[in-house]
Order: sequence, then structure tokens, then C-alpha cells
Amino acid sequence: MTQPQGALLVGSVNYDDAEKTIRTASEVLGGRLKRIPDGEVGKRFHWIMFQPDVLAQAEGIERIGAEPVWLRDLDARPLRIAEGVEAASLQLPPLGYVDAAIASYETFRRLRAAGDVAPGVRFQVSLPTVVAVVGSFFLGDDRAAIEPVYTAALLRELDEILAVIPHDDLAVQWDVASEIGIIEQAAVHGNPMSAWWPGDPFDGLVLRLAGLIDSVPADVEVGVHLCYGDIAEAHFIEPKDAGTLVQFANTLSVAADRSLTWLHLPVPIERDDEAYYAPLAELAPVADELYLGLVHREDGVEGAQRRIAVASRFVPVFGVATECGIGRAPEGTTEGIFETHAAVSAAW
Repeated sequence: MTQPQGALLVGSVNYDDAEKTIRTASEVLGGRLKRIPDGEVGKRFHWIMFQPDVLAQAEGIERIGAEPVWLRDLDARPLRIAEGVEAASLQLPPLGYVDAAIASYETFRRLRAAGDVAPGVRFQVSLPTVVAVVGSFFLGDDRAAIEPVYTAALLRELDEILAVIPHDDLAVQWDVASEIGIIEQAAVHGNPMSAWWPGDPFDGLVLRLAGLIDSVPADVEVGVHLCYGDIAEAHFIEPKDAGTLVQFANTLSVAADRSLTWLHLPVPIERDDEAYYAPLAELAPVADELYLGLVHREDGVEGAQRRIAVASRFVPVFGVATECGIGRAPEGTTEGIFETHAAVSAAW
């Protein structure tokens, strides 16, 4: 059986603060990690669900519905552009990713200076795609109207992060879930996930993501986390096999001008059959590192090793990860998940 090389922390981690995430990840996983995220702590605990609270601050953007839809302390109601307002005139507030990155990077730098993080390990910043935010919180014609506005705001956030964090310390990950849902024609809470541009949705999704990848300078690492969603630790649709992921990654590698540092592909917990992994044999060399999200808290080392054994028949070299972030895993399970990564993979 292949011994996986290295581990990737997808993004969110169920700890209260960045210091706990960074210190524990470094202690448990050590030389298996080339980069460490801050755990997406605070208001980012549920991925993009804090963005409506941010965007609703903009004059000309309104909530849909009279009563808040609470997700812990976040109001998840969707948004609309107010009647008579031109989208191009909207002034969006800071999205929150810059402030979080700066604060957590200072913690990362302090821990590294103290010897708690190994030299050469990078600080990982995970960002959502425009498709995720626009497709999740706007409806109808507002999606096409707000897309360029939100794109500009997100790229401003990226540019500010690039200006503050040294490039040789930084790794940027684009979180790609909604795109896979649109391709697979999935639905969330009965609402179909759909594109809002003409033509083949697949082509539009690839071009949009390629643009985000190319916005990261060549001296900064960049990765892509492909995902089938994580709503109460469940996918928005169960994949037939890894074929859609492979097709999307292969097409993306041609569309983007720069190469990926890493690619992450999810593996459902129940899939230890060859049929799921067989498409991996067609995966082009799209990234320097490939990580398979086959670590699951429910069956630990034994389950991961079972999936590793099957995956190894189709792809010779890969590292391990969970299939999505673990920020919403049950309290007290995080360190055990880290330990599973360590048990089934080798250090670099």
C-alpha cells in the first residue's frame, strides 16, 4: 500500500482561536504540513455564512425577509439590490478576510519565532470563490449584476493580503464547492444550484476560477480545494465517482496561466470501492501536490487506511486530508482527527 506523503489542513478547525489551531497542528502533524491555516475561527466558523452580515452594511443592499434567520449569531437571510439602485454604484465594505489574515499571521509569526512552527512552513489563507457567495445569497437578475462588484471587492481583499504578508510566507487556497454543485445539478434545501450566465455552465465556472488562480502571483503558493459541500457534515449530493472532479481539474489546468501548488479532492466515507477512484487514473499533472480527503473522524486510522489502499491502485503519489474543513466537527474530536492524519502519512 502507498504511504501517503504529507498532509493538508483544508481550512476550518474546531478550535476557538488561531493560536490553538496553529500550535496544535504543528505539534501533532509536524513535518507533514507545508502550510498551516488559522482554523477560520470567529465569525468565519461556518465558511461564507458571515458574508450576508457584511454585505448588508452596504447602502443599496437589502435583506430578503422580515425576520432574521439565525445560524448561531449570524443572520443568514439572502440579499437583494434595492429597487432603483445600479449595481455599479454599490460600495461594498471590507469583506473581513484581510483583517482576519493579518491578525492570524501575526500569531503565526510569533509562534514561529518562538520555535513552535518549523521554518519554511507557510501561512495558509483560504478564500471563497465569487460563485459561492453570489450564488448563495443573491437571486435572479441580481446575481449577474452583483458579480463584478463582488469580484472587485474580493480581489481587493486578496491584494491587501498580498501587500501585508510576505509572499514567501503565504499560501492561498480557493474553496470550490458551489461550482461542483452547479455542475452536478444539486439542490440545497430544495433550491437548485444554477449558473446565471449564458452558455455552458461548466465553461463559465472554469474561466471564473482560472481568473482567481491567476490573480495569485507566481511567488505565492496557490491551491484549490474541491468539495461536495458540508451541511451538517453531509454533502449536497453524493458523487457517483471522482469523474466530475477529475474533469474539472484537468480543464482548469489548461485554462489557468499559472500552475497549482496543490489540489485537494474529497473522498466520501463510504467509498472504498474501485469505482469511485478509477477516474483518478485520468488526472493530469495539474498540481505539484495532490491531497485526497479520505480522513474521516468516524472511522479514524482504519477507515483512512482502507481508502488509501484502494486509491493507491489508481494514483501513485498523494497526501491526505479531510474531505472538507472540520470547523463544525463535534467538540473534542479535532486532535483525534489531526492524529489520524499523522498516523497514515509520512513527513516531507
